[in-house]
Amino acid sequence: MSIPPCPVTPLLSPRARWRRVLEVFGVFLQLGLTSFGGPVAHLGYFRTAFVQRRQWLSDAQYADLVALCQFLPGPASSQVGMALGQLRAGGWGALAAWLGFTLPSALLLMALAVGLSQAPHGVQWAHTGLLHGLKLVAVAVVAQAVWGMGRSLCPDRLRAAMALGAAVLAIALPGTSVQLLVIALGALLGWRWVRPALPAASAAPCDEAALHVNISRRTGAALLLLCLALGLALPLLAHGTQSPLWQAGSVFYQAGALVFGGGHVVLPLLQNGVVQPGWLDNEQFLAGYAAAQAVPGPLFTLAGYLGALLPLGAWTGWAGGLLALVAIFLPAALLVLGALPFWTWLRTAPAAQRVLAGVNAAVVGLLLAALYDPVWTSAIHGRQDCALALLYLALLTVGRLPPVAVVLLGAMTGAALG
Repeated sequence: MSIPPCPVTPLLSPRARWRRVLEVFGVFLQLGLTSFGGPVAHLGYFRTAFVQRRQWLSDAQYADLVALCQFLPGPASSQVGMALGQLRAGGWGALAAWLGFTLPSALLLMALAVGLSQAPHGVQWAHTGLLHGLKLVAVAVVAQAVWGMGRSLCPDRLRAAMALGAAVLAIALPGTSVQLLVIALGALLGWRWVRPALPAASAAPCDEAALHVNISRRTGAALLLLCLALGLALPLLAHGTQSPLWQAGSVFYQAGALVFGGGHVVLPLLQNGVVQPGWLDNEQFLAGYAAAQAVPGPLFTLAGYLGALLPLGAWTGWAGGLLALVAIFLPAALLVLGALPFWTWLRTAPAAQRVLAGVNAAVVGLLLAALYDPVWTSAIHGRQDCALALLYLALLTVGRLPPVAVVLLGAMTGAALG
């Protein structure tokens, strides 16, 4: 059976396209400067910015992107950001989204590495009241996202029960493999028992709920093959040439291509890749890890810090940081952009609709579990913390303050109380 084609977004003039690219960059730059709290909190910030405020896509479409990126290796929140940029402004939009969201934290960490050079010290300010205040804001943001997505994606008892069951499993048995199992179980239960209410236009090959991606299936397949080819070729080049440059590129590319769940899961691979060969010592590595907790954006930007410290000859310093940053994010970009056109078609098939309904319920459960651990457990240490988190949640939901304002308030309050 041939795959039916989907329409693409209307053609825009070159000036209008570049305006959209700049719009994407500006929004993601703001998020890159203010998105604290890790990948789960980032997804909450994204939902507020693009589903609620700008209405670039619906809750169901956003959940599709989250579900897709949960299946793929790499930093899930960054992949969701790249996909959002692609949907809004094409390939340049995906690049603009990545640059805006990644560069603020990456530049801070690379500047730290260059400044500390070969004599890093512990980053005490990573554990101050300022950071704690931002963690409390993350509790409110994630709670708001869980509530909103739960109401939209778990409208019946069956899917609400599936979400709660997914949360129970994820809390009781933490780990990336359990998360993948929960999503797979959600897909199976959805295919067997869930009967979502399909939109009237869904009988057509494509509907308005579909993600209209300006990437052909042939291009998507080529991107996936390129990702696989680089994963095979870079280790061979590193081994054959014994060049520190190729070896570093291979280490960071493999870390980005082989890790499911992103975030903290990537740390053991990076530590093994740069400490075991003797390029860096554990003190340097742990100093960068501590600093990465205190900056916004994805934790994968730790690669920029590590790359800036590597002894790469002419590439040592800023150039090495940029090399490591591109290498660790490249497989994530190739995978998500390559998979998007196929995911768009699959979600329009009736069986795929049932599977996606189950997966979406499981994603809500995983977000609920993450709200408890690590977001709640790392931020709430007493009655005062709980009260502040509830205050920030009220400001977001009842007061409808923009997240940036709540982030600034949380940071100032945390600094004052810390």
